[in-house]
Amino acid sequence: MPAAKTEERPDNAKGLDVMHPALALRLLASGQQAAAKSVDQAIEPIAAAAALASEVLAAGGRLAYVGAGSSGLMAMADALELPGTYGIPKEQIVILLAGGARSLADLAGGYEDDMELARADVRDAGIGAGDCLISVSASGSTPYALAAADEAKKRGAKVVAMANNAGAALFDGADVAILLQTPPEVVSGSTRMGAGTAQKIAFNMFSTLVGIHLGHVLDGHMVNLRADNIKLRGRAIRIVSDVTGVGAAEAGRLISLASGSVKVAILLAFGARDVAEAEAALQNTKQNLRRAMEIVSRQ
Repeated sequence: MPAAKTEERPDNAKGLDVMHPALALRLLASGQQAAAKSVDQAIEPIAAAAALASEVLAAGGRLAYVGAGSSGLMAMADALELPGTYGIPKEQIVILLAGGARSLADLAGGYEDDMELARADVRDAGIGAGDCLISVSASGSTPYALAAADEAKKRGAKVVAMANNAGAALFDGADVAILLQTPPEVVSGSTRMGAGTAQKIAFNMFSTLVGIHLGHVLDGHMVNLRADNIKLRGRAIRIVSDVTGVGAAEAGRLISLASGSVKVAILLAFGARDVAEAEAALQNTKQNLRRAMEIVSRQ
């Protein structure tokens, strides 16, 4: 059986261990940059995956991220950012990392081979109809990722698969398949490098587009954050001021009146009579701020 691309060694890595450090770093950097380019060929499936996930979340379903080892860490990093960045409720985000919390202290490889563990994790999380599961594996053949995707599919969930090898088994039966065809790793098989870089970029793009579909982004601003600490309050003030044109002091007053909600504060600045009217406009537009701004501006 021929080696998967993620296991091959590129010819330009010969002598890597005796290269001048600066030359070795340039080679490593070029490998990362080449891997990042692979995302360009995955635009359409990433868009399809984001549309699918946003529909599920908008309907009250959950988005589950699944992976093992380095790929699992990439998935987990994206999942953990969603509540803070886009205000998606934590109970709508599920993280299934092979080995669970134990893997955060010791990224042992044995967990990734445990298919029964994967099936049990999906069942225990209650993943099923109305949910979406995104499973990631650099090779596309990791048993944990395969079994989790298969179990979720059997239970009626939508499945998105992300892998770095063409023809990956993980793509079989997936509703959306995201192929990130990265070149061989500079350090053969070390998929935390090029493959992981491409996965991180793809996840960033995926979750950002999900946030846009859900109406949580306006002109490049994350407008669904809650200003619950000093840093985020300062960011919220800048967002409200930039979107509405009011000064920082007025923006701060509106944010306080809105109990930290940037969307409500913006709608108050655009003419909503009170917080209740602003919240009603958001509810009527399924949380889409741009459409809600049009409603309160006409009133």
